[in-house]
Amino acid sequence: MDARYPAIEPYEHGMLDVGEGHHVYWEVCGNPGGKPALVVHGGPGSGCSPGMRRWFDPAAYRIVLFDQRGSGRSTPHAADPEPLLAANTTEHLLGDMERLRTHLGIERWLLFGGSWGAVLGLSYAIRHPERVTEIVLSGLATGRRAETDLLTRGLGAYFPEAWARFAGGVPEGERDGDLAAAYARLLADPDPAVRERAARDWCAWEEAIDVAAGHSGSRYASARFRLGFTRLVTHYWSHGSWLEEGQVLRDAGRLAGIPGVLVQGALDPGNLVGTPWLLHHAWPGSELTVLNDAGHSSAAPGTAEALVAATDRFAGSEPSSGSERSAPAAEGAG
Repeated sequence: MDARYPAIEPYEHGMLDVGEGHHVYWEVCGNPGGKPALVVHGGPGSGCSPGMRRWFDPAAYRIVLFDQRGSGRSTPHAADPEPLLAANTTEHLLGDMERLRTHLGIERWLLFGGSWGAVLGLSYAIRHPERVTEIVLSGLATGRRAETDLLTRGLGAYFPEAWARFAGGVPEGERDGDLAAAYARLLADPDPAVRERAARDWCAWEEAIDVAAGHSGSRYASARFRLGFTRLVTHYWSHGSWLEEGQVLRDAGRLAGIPGVLVQGALDPGNLVGTPWLLHHAWPGSELTVLNDAGHSSAAPGTAEALVAATDRFAGSEPSSGSERSAPAAEGAG
């Protein structure tokens, strides 16, 4: 049974002009007078999906979603001929989150996210702890090179055939270097056939990891999604996500006093570089739950239940009457 709340539609949405030619899509659903919560999606470049509205009791929360620059319904999309990637960095995204908070007249909000959403949410909270009430995270990541190197090279030992195809997608002279940077160059090639092949090769590797980490189904059927997603992932990873190495862990002590729930699958590849334990010990007062049969997906067994239990607890009450949960097909949050 799906632990999340029933599907809902936004009561308000819009496009926020954040400068440098970018407009960010945002939406709000749930209770207009409820506790504000911001969903920070993964990727970079995944965009939001309707299922991400369902992690909260809609009678208790004012649920805010936004598509990060270049993602989802934000413009320009990273798959467009002029994606404006120079104005798409972690610093820009953090500024966009603050602009959105001000635009919506929100004083403080709960942050909810996973994977890249954990990196961005933690970075925002470290910078603006006075704006954050609580944090709920899964698929834990902190933006370290060790994490992205694991995903582009280290896991090759676990999936040798898939990784050989992935590495073989770049010129031979670049296969021992930064694969994200090599793919980023291919994804910027003027030949659309080169861009499409690079996007397919990158997504085939992502899919091999996704299946092993507990994701079901594929996000990569759309050529537009593939190109936009891969352009953003390689753009961020090849620049170290514009974070100093270990920056989030180094500064996590600033989160002391902010209640935090960390939910991690024991089968998540990020565990191989110690991310959940390092983050938990660097963040005073945080709670870490590791689920033995779960992977990276927020919809994995036990993970969804733990995430909803956390948002219910932080709402300050049990689920409201009329907000019983339903059981449609699961949908991930990363």
